[in-house]
Order: sequence, then structure tokens, then C-alpha cells
Amino acid sequence: MAIVGPTGSGKTTIIRLLLRMYPIQRGQILVDGVPVEKLDLGYLRTCMAVVLQDVFLFSGDIMDNIRLRSEITEEAATSASRFAGAEFGEELPDGYNTEVKERGVTLSSGERQLLSFARAVAFDPRVLVLDEATASIDSHTEEQIQRSLRKIIRGRTSIVIAHRLSTIREANKIIVLNKGKIVEQGTHQ
Repeated sequence: MAIVGPTGSGKTTIIRLLLRMYPIQRGQILVDGVPVEKLDLGYLRTCMAVVLQDVFLFSGDIMDNIRLRSEITEEAATSASRFAGAEFGEELPDGYNTEVKERGVTLSSGERQLLSFARAVAFDPRVLVLDEATASIDSHTEEQIQRSLRKIIRGRTSIVIAHRLSTIREANKIIVLNKGKIVEQGTHQ
């Protein structure tokens, strides 16, 4: 599913409501038929991976930034990296042990984004949320990410927030928001 609309229309607010960062004032959001406010918060958030426009990377190495949690093995993280098209880590002098400065300043914006996709794949979420995940990259890197995305979203619920038409063209359902209201919905066609 894709959610589109001008800046300030409520796209990111919907995601924050879904993740229970804000209390729901009116209406409801259901996950598998259950209102989100009735789900255990920890459970709800472990079911989802969110990839944002501005990727936050931690000081450490590439492997640590993919794994984040100790139960994700290095083999699973490497596999996720390859699956997401983020195998650039293998080409660096220290491979996945290459140091990443805070906020990923040593990596390009495309590499940071691919790393965040690898992180999401490593977590193997039931729900994948992409919030303007391709907004700050060039068209060549976007093509690479689009190829990765087709594989990543297969077999899972995916919610894509985007301004670029190329990012949402293949969505089963597109919801257009304006000033907090749904003004249109359907497929790209």
C-alpha cells in the first residue's frame, strides 16, 4: 500500500499512530483485526521495521549497524545485506568490520539507505514501513534500491510513503491524502 500527498497531509502521522507514538484520537488502526492500542507495544514494534528518509547509523561498524540486536547472526546480516543490494560492505578494505562514524558520515546517502534496507531485511518484519525512503538519493541509486525493494516487500505487508511516482507505481493500493483526509484511493492505473 502506498500513501501519498503533499507535505503536511498526514502521511507520517499515520505511521506514528500505527507505531503508537501518538494516541489515536478518532477512528482506529487495526493490525490483523485488532486495534493497535490493544496490542502489547513491544510486540507491535517487533512486528515492524521502519525505513526513514534520514537513516540513523550508530558509531561502530557496518555489521553492528545491520544487526542492532545480538540475536541476529553475522551470517543472517550478511545474507540480508546481499538480499537488499547493500553488498558494498564486502568491497570495503575491512569489509563489514569497516568503521561507521556516527550518523554514517563516512558513507554516501545511497549506501546509508541500502544499509537501512539490509537492517530491515535482517529483522524480517511482518510489516515494512518505508517513509520517504528514496527521497534523498539520485536516480541511479534509486534504480538500485527499487530492484532491492521489489524483493524486500514480496511476501510481507508494506506501507510506502513517497512523493516519487516511481516508488509507488507497483502498489496494490494507493491512498492520496490532503489536509488529513483521504481524497482518492485506488491503483496507479
